[in-house]
Amino acid sequence: MKKSLIGAVLAMGLTAAVAAPASAETRIAVIDMAKIFQSLPQRQQVEDKLKKEFSDRIEEVRKLETQMQSIQEQARRDASIMTDTQKTDLSRKMEQLDADYKLKRKALDEDMRARQGEERNKLLASIEDAVTKVAKGKYDVVLQSGAVAYISNDVDISDKVIAQVSKGK
Repeated sequence: MKKSLIGAVLAMGLTAAVAAPASAETRIAVIDMAKIFQSLPQRQQVEDKLKKEFSDRIEEVRKLETQMQSIQEQARRDASIMTDTQKTDLSRKMEQLDADYKLKRKALDEDMRARQGEERNKLLASIEDAVTKVAKGKYDVVLQSGAVAYISNDVDISDKVIAQVSKGK
């Protein structure tokens, strides 16, 4: 009997403790991360920077593609007049170019993905800082729009976050 009475008192106390802060008005804001990310001027600057950074390697891969296409065309066009030795040499050259192409293409893709991830993480960090600055003192909770079924335009602070990130370039 005592245990159930103690349990009931504890349950009422916990309920009161949890309900007290909930009774205060909670200020909630929502952000649309996709909109913010797509609207940032820094995003285009990052894309341009990465294109410039990898342009030489991209061009090298394109040249290999062109060489392979040229060899394939030559093999098709001249197959009837080529000797077996010439066909073998051309085939080996094509295999070597293909192996070189695959190796360079894979390395390029991996390096580009890694750099894009690094730059994306930098942008996301600046977005998080901006969300904190915009929300501090005004909102208790900031949710991402994907986690909410309905959003009133009054609680969407995405444009304020975009302005803050753009200001903090």
